[in-house]
Amino acid sequence: MPSKGIKCFSYSATNGIEIEFAVPKHKITKRDSHTFTTDQLEIDTKDLGTFKFTGKFEFKVRRDGREIAHQWVDINALTGNLEDGSMNNLEQTHSIQTEGLIIVYGFYDAGPGHAGLPKQHLCYVTVTYSYENWMRDVIPPGSAKADKRFNRMVLPSSHDIGMNNLTTALAILQKAGTGVIKEVLGRSLPLGVVEKVSDSAVNAIAPDIIRALAVTQKDSLETILKIGSRYFEFRPAKCHRKFQAVSPLEDTWYFQHGAIPGMSYKQLLHDIIQFLDSHKDEIVVVHNRWDGVPADCPKPNDDDLRRVLDDEIRGKDLQVGNLDDMKNKSIKDLRNERKRLIIVRDVNQVSNYDDAANATLNGDPMIAKLNEMANNPPRGHPIILLQCQATSTNIKDVIVASVLDSDVSTSPLLATKPIIDAKILPLMAGELGKKLTREEGVAVLLNDFFDGGTADVAINMCRDRLG
Repeated sequence: MPSKGIKCFSYSATNGIEIEFAVPKHKITKRDSHTFTTDQLEIDTKDLGTFKFTGKFEFKVRRDGREIAHQWVDINALTGNLEDGSMNNLEQTHSIQTEGLIIVYGFYDAGPGHAGLPKQHLCYVTVTYSYENWMRDVIPPGSAKADKRFNRMVLPSSHDIGMNNLTTALAILQKAGTGVIKEVLGRSLPLGVVEKVSDSAVNAIAPDIIRALAVTQKDSLETILKIGSRYFEFRPAKCHRKFQAVSPLEDTWYFQHGAIPGMSYKQLLHDIIQFLDSHKDEIVVVHNRWDGVPADCPKPNDDDLRRVLDDEIRGKDLQVGNLDDMKNKSIKDLRNERKRLIIVRDVNQVSNYDDAANATLNGDPMIAKLNEMANNPPRGHPIILLQCQATSTNIKDVIVASVLDSDVSTSPLLATKPIIDAKILPLMAGELGKKLTREEGVAVLLNDFFDGGTADVAINMCRDRLG
């Protein structure tokens, strides 16, 4: 009988939580704590009744038996297509904050499985406490841990925070002509992909191309800070010169994902400073660098960035730390000196990222790279980046399929997230993570579509590393 599969991934770091996944006539209930789980369900026509082809997939989160979250989507078992529902697209799946908990979830709308992409829909759910004050709780003021140098920290991080929505890019696309869109996007796509799309179609699908290529987060920065992120890489530059001529936006510095603009540097600092102003024991690191930013996106100098910072920090009870502070001062000293925002630029760092290894749909080459790195632990680097996210957008066939298939809103980045998280995050929580963070240097655990599982693993790594 025709059916459509859904893989279900879950992680809970709290007690008394049940995560239930259900389809007609079948359900799975997870009560595991601090365990990454993977299960399988099917919307099967034999369970739907005569001449019925659509069934509901849903998940519910219960706390001590009480339902605190419920999301659903109708799925056609014949075509696999999504119909009505509350998680039909990325923009619908913002994290839920309730009763001191944060429920992070996502749903990947699987197509026919071209280029090795999943044929099954994917749904992931993580449940953790709000970690908006995790440094206060893990490293209380006056504790022995607070006397440790900050370079012993492990920081959760949301990869490419500047691409958490399409607002900036859409504002420009509405003014840009077809020629400009094809030229600029063509630099971010494999050779010949844009040429396969007609001029009449390019304006319509440009937002979907950008979503597939560049959107790596789905929550507001305020929420991501509450989930637990404390480290942000940012690539501030002016919009591409071709976009500048038509841009209705403020002439300022925006995050650049290739030639695709995202959050402004001003907004990044504003939200972080507002957060730190009300969370007095938390410390955030911002690392400005310009990997992959095109020459046609003018870059700022130190004075340019300082002017933006001065405007945002004026009147706040906050000082800005630098690389020397990050490397050498204790957590207690940074708090006492109010240097709870550390901003660095182009710091020498080591990372497990590798163009070939991260161009994967299953994560296995990434695990091999992490093991190789653990067997030769990095030394002498102020920052150790442990990247959990794959870069399937470096696989040409994946991009062609995502752009040209009928459902171009399907994100190839989201297609890999729960599959690889379920493999890599348990390793980070175990001996491999300990080996990778044995040497001095701030360790950073990065991930796309930042979630509670990533945060919880990093925070526990930090607790262990501070000892």
